[in-house]
Amino acid sequence: MNTRLTIPAVGMATGLFIAISFTLCVIFDLLFPNLAMYTAWQKLLPGFTWLSFKSYLIGLAWSLAYGWYFALVWVPLLRLFSRTQHADATS
Repeated sequence: MNTRLTIPAVGMATGLFIAISFTLCVIFDLLFPNLAMYTAWQKLLPGFTWLSFKSYLIGLAWSLAYGWYFALVWVPLLRLFSRTQHADATS
């Protein structure tokens, strides 16, 4: 199976992975407030405050943005190094 990684595919997959992780962390914080890590989210996600639905949506938007940033940097780097390694192997 030879699956070609594309920026949109990696961006959506990574963004959704981070958004799902963010949602699970928010649920964890609500269930276990003494172990909450919402202060970390406040530092990582500009505009995020605790216990507001609008703020939760801001966190989701930032999660997706971080996923797309990762894809925009990682996929071209992977392609570059894959090409370089392939060229070295055929020499």
